[in-house]
Amino acid sequence: MIEPHAPAPPGAPPPWRGPARLPVRPDTGRFLVLACVFVCAACGLVYELELVALASYLMGDSVTQASVVLSVMVFAMGIGSLAAKRLCRSAAAGFAAIEVVLALVGGCSAMALYAVFAWTGDWGGLWADGPRVLLVAFSLAIGLLIGAEVPLLMELIQRIRRQDAGGAVADLFAADYVGALVGGLAFPFLLLPLFGQLTSSLLTGAVNVVAGGALVLGLFRRDLSRRARWLLVVANVTVLGVLASAAVLVGDFERAARHAVYGDDVRVAVQTGVQEVVLTGDADGSPLGLYLDGRLRGGGPEARRYHEALVHPAMHGPHRRVLILGGGDGLAAREVLAHPGVHRVDVVELDARLIRLARTDPALARLNEHAWDDPRVHVTVADAFGRLREIPSAAYDVVLADLPDPGITASTKLYSQEFYGLARRVLRPGGRLAVHAGPVAARPRAFWTVETTLRAAGLRTAPYRADGDWGFVLAATAHHPPLHLTGGERELGGRVEGLPASTLVHPRY
Repeated sequence: MIEPHAPAPPGAPPPWRGPARLPVRPDTGRFLVLACVFVCAACGLVYELELVALASYLMGDSVTQASVVLSVMVFAMGIGSLAAKRLCRSAAAGFAAIEVVLALVGGCSAMALYAVFAWTGDWGGLWADGPRVLLVAFSLAIGLLIGAEVPLLMELIQRIRRQDAGGAVADLFAADYVGALVGGLAFPFLLLPLFGQLTSSLLTGAVNVVAGGALVLGLFRRDLSRRARWLLVVANVTVLGVLASAAVLVGDFERAARHAVYGDDVRVAVQTGVQEVVLTGDADGSPLGLYLDGRLRGGGPEARRYHEALVHPAMHGPHRRVLILGGGDGLAAREVLAHPGVHRVDVVELDARLIRLARTDPALARLNEHAWDDPRVHVTVADAFGRLREIPSAAYDVVLADLPDPGITASTKLYSQEFYGLARRVLRPGGRLAVHAGPVAARPRAFWTVETTLRAAGLRTAPYRADGDWGFVLAATAHHPPLHLTGGERELGGRVEGLPASTLVHPRY
């Protein structure tokens, strides 16, 4: 038994100091604390999603980026909860300080990560994986701070009215989980479309610091000394000033960062809701470049070879009716229309703004040779997976999958066995399907997974690689004779290299 004035053993909860002196009724005070829990949980999840989204855009392979951010953050939350036990004796002051730091770190994390990527590029040497190191550092810091909130908020609830631990935990976690739900839904459906990635992060930080500061200064101000209250006011105003200044300058910052990434001749940069589209050049004789989510997809000899390698090997054979899945820039359609005997080209593209840009921008329209003006081309704005379900069987001679990289989470369903089964269904007997399967040398496992998935869908395959590291798979129905790439090699000047699986080392399935 512990004597009344004996020191508490290590790890014991702080002694009960009686109810807090509140300016409102206890029930109202509990409601305000739980409302703050709700807001802080929503902000915390937005920080996580911001890091995942920006890291996927900057570094690709969104499955890996999401795994890194979420696993590191959850681990750090546990460490933060343990470390916060030492602050429970001054829960109000500790919580206020944590919210100030969290709002600053979380609010500025996306801008800092983007700045480092834009202005340092390839760090080389020891720091060759620098952006990922910075991503882990932010995930760790934000996770520590979010984890430290829970025990302090629990102590603040108990300071209002002592209750059994189970009831307090249930109330706290209910508010926390509902807040996380709202934050998780608000990010993709409200914050990202209306404000963009960087401004969303700054706005979330401002909401976070206001909620934390208002709770402590409004409800628990008598737990703080006069000096502590003034320090908290100054810290909150300073953080709000930093976030507001960054929000005012975010437009100039994004333009400068784009120039650092793409060069000084950025002409168009739009976030379509599906992807970021950037057009560079075509002024004063400079070459046009089309970038989709930071990846060059049009302009320059390498990008042209990509579309040639995707289209031409599949066009050797009947090709009266061709279906292009993706390809909103019109560049795959340009290559298809170069073949005589094409009667109809159907393009299914999710991004309506990219289609409009490819039709109306003079330089991009010249690059795709005004493919959208050809009466044989018919464009449908739709999801490729859903559209394939609606197309009648045996409708096309050729299907071309000009889709985002298979390493991007949002596009994984477009590289599934079900998707390829639907594509096989719409092919006529002897029809061909060409698929962009990602880089061969950089991500061999992803490349060979695509090839294996096509075979699992009942298609015969011929994997190949074009100049550089563009990887593709040509597939055909069982009615097609054995596939050969010799026709494609003649068409592309020998730039297609067949990749028979038996001669390459690739992952075991």
